[in-house]
Amino acid sequence: MNKSTDSNIYKVSKAVIPVAGLGTRFLPATKAMPKEMLPIVDKPAIQYVVEEAVSAGLNDILMITGRNKNTLENHFDRVAELEYTLEAKGDHSKLSQVTASNQLADIHYTRQGDPNGLGHAVLRAKSHVADHSFAVLLGDDIIDSRDSVLPKMLEVHGETGFNVIALMEVEPENIHMYGCASVEMTDDPDVVRVTGLVEKPKNEDAPSNLAVIGRYVLRHELFDILEETPRGRGGEIQLTDALAAAVKNPTAAGGVMGVIFRGRRYDTGDKLDYIKATLRIAVDRDDLGTDLRTWLKEFATTL
Repeated sequence: MNKSTDSNIYKVSKAVIPVAGLGTRFLPATKAMPKEMLPIVDKPAIQYVVEEAVSAGLNDILMITGRNKNTLENHFDRVAELEYTLEAKGDHSKLSQVTASNQLADIHYTRQGDPNGLGHAVLRAKSHVADHSFAVLLGDDIIDSRDSVLPKMLEVHGETGFNVIALMEVEPENIHMYGCASVEMTDDPDVVRVTGLVEKPKNEDAPSNLAVIGRYVLRHELFDILEETPRGRGGEIQLTDALAAAVKNPTAAGGVMGVIFRGRRYDTGDKLDYIKATLRIAVDRDDLGTDLRTWLKEFATTL
């Protein structure tokens, strides 16, 4: 990998989090509640994603929202009456938990409008991002805080100036559910050069079992490609298609590198993964883990 001549050219401070989806896989729970607000133990899923961005140094966050997302915005705002009540009771532990979310970052919101796909949602961030590189974190993809991937992606972007995507090995029979990458190895076993991308290929047509997961670090020039990207799979503007165009024409928006993620990831848009995420995070909690592990072992004997 070639280092950029100026380490500040590709410094990233802004994150974009698309959260406009309807969450239909979790109906009826999401009839009146955004799917991103479903709790994992005692925090909504979206807070884990915001905390991940902040821990990587991204303190300027734009959420791409839709209708019925007011609850999400309220969560990251102050609730003065609740704070006053907890303060009066002397319950400083709960007070710190309540105020943590509204002190995390400088969070902005804009609506996607028409549900035209992830690429369209990212394009809505153009005016906010301007001429800067930026990160994209999908709101229903949770990366375990002990297995971070975003700092490595930011490092690769800073060194190469390329767009960077997170990749994960999946079972070959499941690759049709993801964007899929063909790659070339580099001298770093966790970093690859992406030579092609295809959105949700048939299993027999997939070039690899490397799936694109919901973390991206992108150059601002990718907005220009998105503006010209035709509707793809599902009749939507696919971010994968825009990145595939960048692979073919790197002079337009830089090439594409991939960082292979080998840690714990939870797809909270999937019911089973959502349950697994809740259990896995809970068993490592100091206040819950011991009792929960004991109960799980006892419960397993009854199956």
